[in-house]
Amino acid sequence: MAKKIVKKRKLKVFNFLLVLLILTGLFFGVKLYLDVPLKNIIIKNSTYLNDDYIIDLAKIRNYPKYYYFSTYKIKKKLEKSSYIKSVKVKRSFFHVLTIEVVESIPLFYDSVSKKYVLDTKKKVDSDAISSSFRVPRVINEVPDNKYNKLIKSMGLISKDILGKISDIEYQPNNLDKDRFLLYMDDGNMVYLTLTKFKTMNYYNKVLSQLEGHKGILYLDNGNHFQIKE
Repeated sequence: MAKKIVKKRKLKVFNFLLVLLILTGLFFGVKLYLDVPLKNIIIKNSTYLNDDYIIDLAKIRNYPKYYYFSTYKIKKKLEKSSYIKSVKVKRSFFHVLTIEVVESIPLFYDSVSKKYVLDTKKKVDSDAISSSFRVPRVINEVPDNKYNKLIKSMGLISKDILGKISDIEYQPNNLDKDRFLLYMDDGNMVYLTLTKFKTMNYYNKVLSQLEGHKGILYLDNGNHFQIKE
């Protein structure tokens, strides 16, 4: 009987090791890329909030690994602050994180509650941030049914004019329960109602027509100026 010859197949060890080496290289290459930390943080539109406050609140002070943190979670952390109205957080090329904030606008200091009032109707205590606000004081109690209207009306006044108002006093009379008296830094006083707060944006223009006189500007009932003796 003739012998059957069985050919032994040689295991291609070299090819196997080469594939293993390539796969290992790819694994560590991807891992190395994913482990790259955040390179740069860009913060936009902040005015009274400094970058350190936002970075610490977002908990990215240690520049975490770029692909391991959630932009959604950063947004939620920042929006917990009373000083922040809304936030947009996005990644971009070269491991950059951009945070665009919309700050709450400080409107006045409530002398009764001893808190600063923001345009979102939130109140904040005096701290390192709020103590830098240049806003008027509401020096007496305002009824609850007028308070929210006051916040809305104050939100219509420009930042420039808001900084020129020293104190605000609720002064209703028999004709109008929405009447307020504004004490200006320049020594003038202004009477107006909640529906006319927006007219304060023309204060500088009116001032230029007073020829340096000081007095009381009545905007609550008509438009006239009474010169102080």
